[in-house]
Amino acid sequence: MRPIDLKNDSSVRPKAPLGETFADGATHRGEGARDAGGLAMAGVANPRGRDLRPWQHDHHFDPAGAEQGRRRTWQVVILTLVVMLVELWAGYVTGSMALLADAWHMASHVAALGITLFAYRFAADHAHNRRFTFGTGKVSALGGYTSAVVLAVVAVGLGLESLRRLLNPIEVHYGMALTVAVIGLAVNLAGAWLLHDAGHHHHDDDDEDHHDHEQDEAHHDHNLRGAFLHVLADALTSLLAIVALSLGAHYGWAALDPLMGLVGAAVILHWSRGLLRQSGATLLDAEDHSELEGRIVALLESEPDHRVTDLHLWRIGPRDCGCIVALLSHDPLPVAYYKERLLGLPGLGHLTVEVNRCAGGGAQ
Repeated sequence: MRPIDLKNDSSVRPKAPLGETFADGATHRGEGARDAGGLAMAGVANPRGRDLRPWQHDHHFDPAGAEQGRRRTWQVVILTLVVMLVELWAGYVTGSMALLADAWHMASHVAALGITLFAYRFAADHAHNRRFTFGTGKVSALGGYTSAVVLAVVAVGLGLESLRRLLNPIEVHYGMALTVAVIGLAVNLAGAWLLHDAGHHHHDDDDEDHHDHEQDEAHHDHNLRGAFLHVLADALTSLLAIVALSLGAHYGWAALDPLMGLVGAAVILHWSRGLLRQSGATLLDAEDHSELEGRIVALLESEPDHRVTDLHLWRIGPRDCGCIVALLSHDPLPVAYYKERLLGLPGLGHLTVEVNRCAGGGAQ
C-alpha cells in the first residue's frame, strides 16, 4: 500500500467523496447529505419515491434523562416554595438577617428552577422542529447558563444586603429563627438529594463499560446541574444561618449573622462561575474532546493506507456529540464500514463520514 503524502502527493483530489451505489443505481454519499431534490432528511420522502428513512438521523437526544430531571425538579420546586414562605415569615418576625437572606435566596431559586422546567419543556416541545438543525439538545446548556447568571445575581445581592446589616445591625430573635433554619436545611438537603439522584440514575442508563473522565463530563446535563447548584446553595445558606444563630444565641456575636451571609455569597458566586464556564463552553462548541478525538483517529488510521484529514466534534445533547470526519485513502472502503466501527464509541449521537480517494492507484 503506497503511503499518503498529504502535502506533496499531486494525485490527491480534495473533496471528492466516495459514493456508495444502491441496487437501483442511485448514489449515496454518506450520512447527513441532502437528497437530489434539496430536501433535508427529516422524515420526508424522496421525490423519486425512494424511502430514505434508513439513512436519516433521529435528532431527539436524551428524552428519558430529560423527563427524569423534569419530574425531580417539580418535586424540588414544591418543597422549596413551601419552606421559602415559612422562612420569609419567620425572618421578618424574628429579625434574623441570615434567615431572611435564606428565604429570599430560596425565592430566587424557585424562579431559577422555573427556568430549568421551562428549558425541559421547550426542548421536548421542539424536539422535532426542523429549524433546530441538530435538535434541541443544547437547550439544556442554555438553561444551565441562565441559572448560573441568576445564581451570580443572587450572590451579589446577598453580599450587599449582608454588608448593610453588618453596618446597621438589628435585634435578632434567635430561638424561632434557629428552628426555622433547621427545617429549611432539612428540606434543602432533601431537594439536593432528589436532583443529585436524578443525575446518577441518568448516568446509570449509559453503557457501563465506559466510565472515563471525559464521558462523565460529557453526560452532564447543565440544566439539571444548574437546578442542583441552586438547591445546594440554599442548603449552604441554611447551614450558615444555623451556625450564625447558634453562636449568636450562646455568645452574643450578633455580627456573625451578616458575616455568614458574606461567606455564603462568596461560595455561591464561585459555584456560579464554574457553571458559567462549563455551560458557556458547550454553547460555543469550545469543549475539550481531545480524548474522544484521539480514539476516533486511532481507530480509523489503524486501517492500512488511511489518514484522517478533518475531524469535528461538538455537543448536541447532554450525553451525545456530533461528529464529522473526513478520510483519505488510495483504496477506501464503503462508508458503512467506517460508521460501524465508530458507532462502537460511546457518546457519538450523530455521525457523518466523508471518504476521499487518492488518485494514482492503491496497492503496489
